[in-house]
Amino acid sequence: MRNVLLSIAFLAATPALAADRLTLILDWFVNPDHAPVILAQELGYFAEAGLEVEIVAPSDPADPPKLVAAGRADLAISYQPQLHLQVAEGLPLRRVGTLVAMPLTCLLVLEDGPVAEIADLRGRRVGFSVAGVEEALLARLLENGGLTLADVELVNVNWSLTPSLMAGQVDAVMGAFRNFELSQMAIEGVPGRCFHYEEEGLPPYDELIYVANPEVMDAERIRRFLAATEKATHHIVNDPEAAWEAFAATSAELRDELNARAWGDTWPRFSLSPAGLDAGRYARFETFLVEAGLLGTARPVAGLAVDLGAQ
Repeated sequence: MRNVLLSIAFLAATPALAADRLTLILDWFVNPDHAPVILAQELGYFAEAGLEVEIVAPSDPADPPKLVAAGRADLAISYQPQLHLQVAEGLPLRRVGTLVAMPLTCLLVLEDGPVAEIADLRGRRVGFSVAGVEEALLARLLENGGLTLADVELVNVNWSLTPSLMAGQVDAVMGAFRNFELSQMAIEGVPGRCFHYEEEGLPPYDELIYVANPEVMDAERIRRFLAATEKATHHIVNDPEAAWEAFAATSAELRDELNARAWGDTWPRFSLSPAGLDAGRYARFETFLVEAGLLGTARPVAGLAVDLGAQ
C-alpha cells in the first residue's frame, strides 16, 4: 500500500506534459469553410492529440502560403490550383491534407439573365479577379459552347464579383463561391445560377488544402492535426445542426443568415479523410495547366503533394 501511495503522490507532483505547438494560417477570415478546424479546437480534439494549435486569420489572403514557405508558420490553408503554380515558381510547399475535396467556385450568371448556356456568352462580358488559372478554366468552359476567349470580353472586377454581376456591369463572373455568392444574391433578391466546373468537363480539384514546407515540417505533428480535424468532420457530418450551433457560438459575426445558408452548402463538401491523397487528381490538374500554357512541363505528384495517411 505504501508503494502505491508513493506512486500516486509522485504522479500528482509531476506536471502535465506540454502540448506540441502548431501554427495554422487560414486563407481568409473565419467562415463555415473552416468548421473542422474551429470545432477541433472548441471540442478539445487538438488537446486530445497533444497539440496546442494557434489559428491565425491573415490580413492578406495571398500571404499564408508565403509564410509557410518562409518557415514562419507550420501550416496554411490554400487552394490546389494555386499550389501547382506556386511550386512551379519555386516555393517549397507540399499539400499535406485536404479540407474541402471538390471545387467551390463556379461560373456565376443571373438566374433570369441572358446566359442560359455557355454558348450564350458570345460577345458578352465576363468578370474575373485572378488572372492565370481563372482564364484557363474559362477557356475550357467556353470550348463546351464552341467559343474561345476571343469571343468574350474579360473584365477585372477586383473581387467585386456579385456586385458587378447584379449591377449589370458584367454578364457572368468566374471564381464565385457557390456556397457564399449564390446565397448572398438570394438574400438580396437577385438569384443566380452556377455552371459547375466539375460538371462542365474541367478536371475536379481540391478547393481547400493544407500546405506545409517539406524542408522543415514535422510530419508526425501534422498527422495528429489531421486526425483531430477528421474527428471534427465526422462530428459535423453525423449531426450538422448541433455542429452548426457549436461553430456559430464561437463568434457573434457568424450568426447571420449568410453564414447559416453557407453552412448548409459547405459541410457536405468537407473531406472525410483529410490525410488521404488522390494522386490522380493532382496529376490530371497538372496536365491541364500544361495544356493551358500556364506550366512548361508536368511535375510528378510527389513534387506537389504527400500522403501522410499512408506513412
